[in-house]
Amino acid sequence: MSLLEVDGLTKKFGGLVAVDDFSFEADEGEIVGLIGPNGSGKSTVFNCIMGRYDVTEGSIRFDGSDITDDATHEVVNKGLSRVSQESNPIQEMPVAGNIKLFTLPNKLTSFYGGATDEEIYEYAARIDIEDKLHEMPDELPHADVRRLEIAKSLATEPELMLLDEPFAGMNQAEITELADQIEQFRDEGMTMIVVDHNMGGLMELVDRIVVLNNGDFLAEGTPEEIAENEHVQEAYLAGEGL
Repeated sequence: MSLLEVDGLTKKFGGLVAVDDFSFEADEGEIVGLIGPNGSGKSTVFNCIMGRYDVTEGSIRFDGSDITDDATHEVVNKGLSRVSQESNPIQEMPVAGNIKLFTLPNKLTSFYGGATDEEIYEYAARIDIEDKLHEMPDELPHADVRRLEIAKSLATEPELMLLDEPFAGMNQAEITELADQIEQFRDEGMTMIVVDHNMGGLMELVDRIVVLNNGDFLAEGTPEEIAENEHVQEAYLAGEGL
């Protein structure tokens, strides 16, 4: 059975259909790439999975239970997390404090409890920022700000992580390093769905690719199959190839 099943997902904003009858799934321990031209609906799909948007039609199941109508904190408590496209650390808190926030109970008044210093160190170490715990976010280089977003996500102990543009703004060496770390998460048992415009980094990382175009399912296959798919080439790069 698939860990995540998205079945007939439709999301409308008034008269605009952002995602139209879209279905895909992710198996346990798999890294799935979700690609498509700008405006194709990728972030909308993520927002529906995480409960940020109400689903117009269709269903979303995670680990056998229906999460279609769950609030975001309920989705997170069941084992999903998302690394946002935008990095949004709290600038007044050091790296450790930003990570700890994501280990607190889901109550607005909860500033007590949460992870120990040792646990926060471990979350940071999984993404190689354990030596930056006392630095403020605005002191970090861009790649480490992105890693902080991933550490915050790791702190919720997810079974499945949605990564939205994890490679954005990184150079090739940083992309290669981060891809290796993401593969390590998979080796530890995590399932991931990755959206990114860096085709080189994505193609080398993922097991399977699902393609969205104008909110519709376009294609699915291995990276090699997708790279050679004429419909994908036409939609994505006007036939120039991936």
